[in-house]
Amino acid sequence: VQLVESGGGLVQPGGSLRLSCTASGFTFGNYDMRWYRQAPGKEHELVATITSAGGSIDYADSVKGRFAISRDNAKNTVYLQMNSLKPEDTAVYYCNARIFIYEYWGQGTQVTVSL
Repeated sequence: VQLVESGGGLVQPGGSLRLSCTASGFTFGNYDMRWYRQAPGKEHELVATITSAGGSIDYADSVKGRFAISRDNAKNTVYLQMNSLKPEDTAVYYCNARIFIYEYWGQGTQVTVSL
């Protein structure tokens, strides 16, 4: 199983970024996918979840109305569109797959929101 994130970077407050996570090594379309983030000195925070067919989506209260998770099962890819970014969104963002009892993580992509 491999998860590879991309799309992070430095953006000004109010800006947008789109993160991508491309998966391999498992039947992507059969599993829910999640985005987490970890800011310096803080615990992992679950940001967004999308079910296997994309029929159900859930967000942390801190990002509702600003972030949108989506997936393209034909491309084995899950996305996180982040709008109206705030300095408190600064973190390393990870995609996550939970397969049976196992958790799989990507290497993470840094998002920095600053002037």
